[in-house]
Amino acid sequence: MNYFQREKRFIDTINLAYIFIPIILLPLLLEWYLHIHNNSFFIEYHDEILIANIVYIVIARFALLDTAIYIFSHSNHHFHIALMQVVLLYLEVTVITIVYYAIVFHIFDVFALFHLNSEFSPQNLEIIHEHSFVTSLYISAVTFTTLGSGDWIPQTLNAMIAVVSEVILGVVQGGVFVAIIIYAHQNKEIK
Repeated sequence: MNYFQREKRFIDTINLAYIFIPIILLPLLLEWYLHIHNNSFFIEYHDEILIANIVYIVIARFALLDTAIYIFSHSNHHFHIALMQVVLLYLEVTVITIVYYAIVFHIFDVFALFHLNSEFSPQNLEIIHEHSFVTSLYISAVTFTTLGSGDWIPQTLNAMIAVVSEVILGVVQGGVFVAIIIYAHQNKEIK
């Protein structure tokens, strides 16, 4: 309980938050580099690395949501400015999360993790395979937003875990965002 009552956080201003959030991608970009240059290690620990990526983003995201709530609740700015800052912060967290999962799907070969359950012409299938990162980004976006087109079906247990974790993060973020808006509206009426 002491964690939630603490007054000091690593990120305590909105300006620092905007700069810090993209840093979350650095370990994954390093992993991508190592995957390209040291593929034998990556192949040997494939499943463990994927699970570690999922755990990392879940922990990082909850820390970011905690930070966003703290910044909003301690903002000295006018109500509308503080609310706009939180909206922009949440938008950045959303984009970073979708890109994070897209990079994970791309590193672990999106076509090994997911099966396309649709009828496409051979030309369209060839285009999709040529643009695996765009495909990864698409799968990540529809998963995070819980749109779930149903065309891409996870093929492995780890892919299923990745999808479940991304869906949970998307739902929780949406719920927290709505809660902040309601909280802000109620506090505005009280003042």
